Amino acid sequence: MATFEPLKVPPTALDKGGTEVLRAAIVDGALHVSLRRAFDDPEAWGMLIADLARHVARIYAAEMNMPEEETLARVRGIFEAEMDAPTDPGTTIATS
Repeated sequence: MATFEPLKVPPTALDKGGTEVLRAAIVDGALHVSLRRAFDDPEAWGMLIADLARHVARIYAAEMNMPEEETLARVRGIFEAEMDAPTDPGTTIATS
């Protein structure tokens, strides 16, 4: 039987509360997400995505000894390429 390996809730969210806005999982090589619109202004998602990229860079620096700047450049490069020509545009279905 397949198992799902969820991440832990961030400690600050446990201490202070909050709202989960994004959950992402890779299943059979494909991305599956649950998300909440969460913000009145979609520009806030741009800030969230930029913050996520910085967190990714710090993890690669800590675990792979890859400089943060290199990781950010690689993330930015593929992000821009995928925005211009997606390899898989996916589908989105609103659920409650």
